[in-house]
Amino acid sequence: MSASMLSYILFSCLLLSVQAEHYCGGREIIRYTKRLLVDSSLSCPCRQTAGSSCSCLPIPEPGHELPCFVEGTKHMLKTNMSSKLVLERLYQTFQVQLDRNLCESLPRGDQCQYKTKGTVSEFLNTILTTYQAMNKFSP
Repeated sequence: MSASMLSYILFSCLLLSVQAEHYCGGREIIRYTKRLLVDSSLSCPCRQTAGSSCSCLPIPEPGHELPCFVEGTKHMLKTNMSSKLVLERLYQTFQVQLDRNLCESLPRGDQCQYKTKGTVSEFLNTILTTYQAMNKFSP
């Protein structure tokens, strides 16, 4: 293997690692979120009673979006909502971003902080607007 080939391989690895730090998966998250918003079973009101089939999910404070997105999608998975596969993909994407610090565009608080809770639709719209705003500024 020549020195120039080795240099090329090392440079390519470096470039991929830098790109991974900026990876936010915005297009995928937007697509999955839009798919969930179309689901009619998500349109029920937020009730905080134990017997309610609807969920009240955290609407994150600025800087705490990612931990709240992890918490909210995890809760949605536990409440037997439809679209399990899409929810699982969203949850896993958020968890990986949080664990590996992949998405530099999202400031990271360690815990989900919120002042209000909202319906599933409100929660999903928060995800959608967050990633749409980030997607505008990515190359």
